[in-house]
Parts: sequence; structure tokens; C-alpha cells
Amino acid sequence: MPVSRTIRHLINTLCLCIACTTLQAQPAGDSAIVPFEIHVPDEAIVDLRYRLANARLPAQIPGTGWEYGTNAQYLTELVDYWQHQFDWREQERQLNTLDQYVTTIDGVPIHFIHQRSSNPDATPLMITHGWPGSIAEFRHIIGPLTEPQQHGGNAEDAFHVIAPSLPGFGFSGEPQERGFNPERMAQILAALMQRLGYDQYGLQGGDWGAIINRIHAHQFADRVLGLHSNFVLASPPEDPAIRDDVTEEEMTARGERQAFMADEVGYQQIQGTKPQTLGVALNDSPAGLAAWIVEKFHGWSDIDRQSVNGLDTRFSKDDLLTDISIYWFSASITSSARIYYENRNFPAAEPLGYVEVPTAGAIFPKEIYLTPRRWAEEQYNIVRWTLMPRGGHFAAMEEPELLLDDVRAFFRSL
Repeated sequence: MPVSRTIRHLINTLCLCIACTTLQAQPAGDSAIVPFEIHVPDEAIVDLRYRLANARLPAQIPGTGWEYGTNAQYLTELVDYWQHQFDWREQERQLNTLDQYVTTIDGVPIHFIHQRSSNPDATPLMITHGWPGSIAEFRHIIGPLTEPQQHGGNAEDAFHVIAPSLPGFGFSGEPQERGFNPERMAQILAALMQRLGYDQYGLQGGDWGAIINRIHAHQFADRVLGLHSNFVLASPPEDPAIRDDVTEEEMTARGERQAFMADEVGYQQIQGTKPQTLGVALNDSPAGLAAWIVEKFHGWSDIDRQSVNGLDTRFSKDDLLTDISIYWFSASITSSARIYYENRNFPAAEPLGYVEVPTAGAIFPKEIYLTPRRWAEEQYNIVRWTLMPRGGHFAAMEEPELLLDDVRAFFRSL
């Protein structure tokens, strides 16, 4: 159905203000915690379908797959599914079964899930996403974490789960000043846990979430019970004796991942230098946004990358499109990409130091970077190191059972 320019302008405004009523209702210094529910206006869904119906997708060289970027055949199928079969209202309903809130910290409205367990002695656990992730990454593991006895687990392994949307991501507010680097985000998340009344808690995350959690654990070690990471980063030690004290298998795996990632880092350069320019295109075209995000899921997951539809073996289109739709409806792709620019241009005030908090590494073989355990031990208090049999970068979506088992075992040991 054609949509006039005036109506489309109104719809765009509505898209930008899905959560604004709740978010802007709080003064910058307000410490109130306000219940939050996701509700995308009908007009925004109509506009999305209009844009998808009028998407102008590029042709592809015959006989090529994903090597040039997002595969045209796969994207055509995904866009068609998004337009005709994807039910955002159902995904919205599922997300709204989780308890959600918003509060303002450091001048930014912070959206978060706070799902408490029925077990009053459950361990508080903050799980932190990265880019291009969102709270949707965790929606299938929150139930097993909070109520393990309902999912074949033991009640004593229960957690109170806190899953924030990072500043500039999803339904959190967009920072209005420069300098929101991972350190500043870590301090915001520490303040959130304090505001919720948690003096002792665990941390879990991957991607930027793991980087932010590392800073969080280092700067607030007296509060953090344990750090569980499925993305352990550590630079090579200066001491050659330690640097070379790794197995051949570890160095081979690390080298293979480095070679693979050589053609996968273009997005880092763009988002780290000119995120605003890129954001114009991605914020205007849902097909372009989908292509940008699914390319990362394709490249960073443990799938058959030679297959056009290899993603379908690990992720449902509903799960992928729920994550993408959050970026689209919240108009947060540009503000989320700025984390790369802020990290590059605003160094942390406090240098990264040794993480004294007990730390567990869940090492999935197709993670984008692999760190040898001996190197990690120089920078973290490693007490658990699990080499996973399969899986990649998006562990909570790709291999939820493996991740759940490791998180439970680690915190149980503490």
C-alpha cells in the first residue's frame, strides 16, 4: 500500500519514539526505576513492510556465495520472510513476559530486564550483550537461569537475572555527548546493580559485554563474585617464556581464527571511524540493516559457510529478525555502532589491570578471537577453562545448553 511522504515522516517519528514516553519521562538525575513494556506502534510495522516491499536489492555474481558479503539469495528469502511471515507482535509478546524496567544513570535512560527467581537465595547475575546483539540474545536462557528446576536443572543453581540494554542500544537511551566508551558503560552497569540493591553478584557476557564486564570486575572487584566470559581477550605476555608456554593446538587454532578474521574486520574500521555516515543508510533501509547484521551471524558462527542457508541450521529466522527488528524499531543502529568510535578515540581513564575476581572462560571453537589459557592467566584469575566441542560467537543463541551448563558449574564451584 503506498504511503505518502507526510505519513512516512510521521511513521519515522513514531519509530524513533517507541520507548520515548517512558524514557523521556525521567529527568537526567532521577533514580526512579520505572516498569517498561515494549510496544511498537502499528504505523511503524506498516512502514517496515512498505520499505521491505520496495527494497532495491543488488544483483550477485553468478556462482558466488557469501565471500563478497551477504548472499543475495539468502537476503531475498529473509526480507520476504520479514515482510510476509515474521510476527513482531508475537515476538514482542514473548519479550514482554520478562520483567523490564528503565532508570536514568549518568544522564542516559537505561533499559533492562530484571527477572527474579522464585528461589530467594538465587545468585544475582548480570548478563551483558554486545554488537550486533541485544537483550533478545538471552530470551531463551533467562527461564532456565531463573527457574532451573522447570528446565531439568536444580533449584540451587538459580539466578536473579539482570540483562541491560547497553547505552545507545535497543530500548536504552542514546548518549548525547562524546566519550561513552566501555569503561563508562561498565561504571553505569555497576551503578545499576547498586541501585537494584545487589552488593554481590556475578557477571556473564560475550563480545562488548565481555569487554565491559572485564572492566566492571576489575574496577569493582569487591562486588563481583565471579566473571564468566565466552569471549576472553588477552594480549600476548611480554615475557617470552610465558608467551611461548602454549600448546601447539592453541596456537594453531588462534592462527586459523586470525587468518579468517583478516577479511572480517571491515565493519570495525567503518564503525570505528565514520559510524554516522554508515548509520544514514542502515537507519533508512531495513533490508540494508538486515544484510549488515546477518553477515556477522554468518561469519562468526559455527556453521557450514559454503552453504547459502547455513545460518538456518543454528538460528531460526524469527530469532535473527527479532534481534534485527529491535535495532530497526528503536532506530539504534547508529548510536550502537558508536561504541567502536568511542573505544578507539576515548581511552579508558584507568588502565586494564589484573582481574582478581575468579574468572571462567567458555571457549567456543569458532569464536572470532581465541586466547591461549596461559596468556589469559596473566591477566585474569582463571579458575575454570572449558573448551567447547562446537559453537561460535553468539553462544546464548547458538549453543544455549553448553553455555548454561558452564555458567551453572562455574558459579556452583564458587
